[in-house]
Amino acid sequence: MIVFSSVSKQFLPDSYALENVSFDIDPGELVLLTGPSGSGKTTVMKLLTKEYQPTSGEILFHTVNLNDIKNSLVHEHRRKIGVVFQDYKLIPELNVWENIALPLSIIGKSEAETEERVTDLLELVGLADKAMYFPKQLSGGEAQRISIARALSTAPSVIFADEPTGNLDKDNSLQIAKLLTKINELGTTILFATHDHDVLDILGDHRHIVLENGKLVSDTAGKSKKVKKEETKKTDTKTEEKAPEVVETVTIVATNEPKRVGFLSSLFGKKESNKKISLKKEDEKTKEKVTETKSESEPDDKDSEHKKTEKKEEKSEKKPVKAKKKS
Repeated sequence: MIVFSSVSKQFLPDSYALENVSFDIDPGELVLLTGPSGSGKTTVMKLLTKEYQPTSGEILFHTVNLNDIKNSLVHEHRRKIGVVFQDYKLIPELNVWENIALPLSIIGKSEAETEERVTDLLELVGLADKAMYFPKQLSGGEAQRISIARALSTAPSVIFADEPTGNLDKDNSLQIAKLLTKINELGTTILFATHDHDVLDILGDHRHIVLENGKLVSDTAGKSKKVKKEETKKTDTKTEEKAPEVVETVTIVATNEPKRVGFLSSLFGKKESNKKISLKKEDEKTKEKVTETKSESEPDDKDSEHKKTEKKEEKSEKKPVKAKKKS
């Protein structure tokens, strides 16, 4: 999915932001890009989004060489990569809803789709009640969650989080780390640039690429993949052991279905908005009430037929009496 092949970025004759760096990232991975400040983490992000051009080497994104992308098409490439910044970069004049909706408006999404996506994203980050707040009314952790929601709005296949916990306390940092992990589990590839030790502690099982002075000093790609294989083997053996007891459950759940890349497709595919769903529920309730009142007020067919026959019998009995009086 992402391939850096002997990539270098040189600014001055003897100054390299990145020097001969090579790695590849598979779809659906969560990769921690670690290293001290100035090690080259942000340079990787700017090279990936074509803000920088590599001095040497090649960068592939979905098998496309970034050097081959024309300047007129760079904006389309950038829509495939959502960036989360350390300082949030929310527009202060816009409220939370408008900040998330802005990228959708730029790419020409309809009002209905924009409303649906923004609603679902606010629920995902747990801030649906802050939709009309402005950035200055948010805490640091809340502002970063809105920044993540905005990065996801255009359904990117990759999220590059550039030191997203740098301005946050420990509790908020862990919340952001858990949120990004959840997004990764839903299918989106995550590049998490950080040197936050608290974050590294809870995400220690994921792959680490360590940069130092622009050079790649270590990459745990092999170890992380081995761990994943062992976990899948364990789950497979567990399901095999319990198969006789839960045969129906195994057949219902699509365990062999491949992991969906880009979780927004599942969130916003054929799903209806929450407002529409709630309206349908109300309609069903009203229909149930109407049927109940009808059933109470209207008699059964058998009862109505019985009453009609009784009335006819009464009339037939009264008619001969009237005839006798006339005679």
